[in-house]
Amino acid sequence: MTYVTGFLTPVKTADKDRYIRSAEKAWPLFQKYGALSHVETWGVDVPDGKLTSFPLAVKLEPGEVVVFSWLTWPDRATADACWSKMENDPGFADMDMPFDGKRMMWGGFDVVFDPSAKG
Repeated sequence: MTYVTGFLTPVKTADKDRYIRSAEKAWPLFQKYGALSHVETWGVDVPDGKLTSFPLAVKLEPGEVVVFSWLTWPDRATADACWSKMENDPGFADMDMPFDGKRMMWGGFDVVFDPSAKG
């Protein structure tokens, strides 16, 4: 069953190009460990909320944008194996992380509906 690892993080607007370069560098590493796809999105219509919202979730500060990203995997075991191997992979060790990891959130999800999936 396809598995998705999703990420939500604040990134300084001034670091957009740096963030994209980081994602471009990370993709071959994720792919090496079995990722099927990698999508990075830059928030353009992410409204503030009073009770809940993406900006509240990441404690968005002035001059930052919410970034929503995801990796797809053939299954959870492949994703879990990647996360354990990346700790010892020098390619990940030298990765530029142009965001505040303390305000990043992530999680793993089983796909329960995807009309675009072939099968």
